[in-house]
Amino acid sequence: MKKAIVIANAILKLSEPEIGDVVTNLKLQKLLYYTQGFYLAIYNKPLFKEDILAWEHGPVVREVYKEFSSFGAESIKVPEENIELTKRERELIASVWKVYSQFSAWKLRDMTHNEKPWVETKKNEIISHDLLKSFFKTLVAKNGN
Repeated sequence: MKKAIVIANAILKLSEPEIGDVVTNLKLQKLLYYTQGFYLAIYNKPLFKEDILAWEHGPVVREVYKEFSSFGAESIKVPEENIELTKRERELIASVWKVYSQFSAWKLRDMTHNEKPWVETKKNEIISHDLLKSFFKTLVAKNGN
């Protein structure tokens, strides 16, 4: 199991700031949520070990939020180092990126606010893996996977 910051950096490496494809901390948090949720639903285990919390603006991994808080609402610089991931991890992250990166940070925020894991978790509490897995299994089933 990876650290959430490793997964966050892998997500950031998929962005292309030179063509305006940027990731803010808000957007990154939602992409981490979707990545963790789909990984749990498909592989029945978490991709990263840190908890996802139900904050005011949606799901947040506190450790990653703090790491990139200095960027504020600005785009996060793409890391230069290579990220060691398995083929399974790379493919899942790329699939989530392909579907969800097209949305703005605020659109992703609004989407998560209408999804069971955030709705059913008390604010500032941990969104359970069981809740994530059950919700994301319904999305996987809808897409025929």
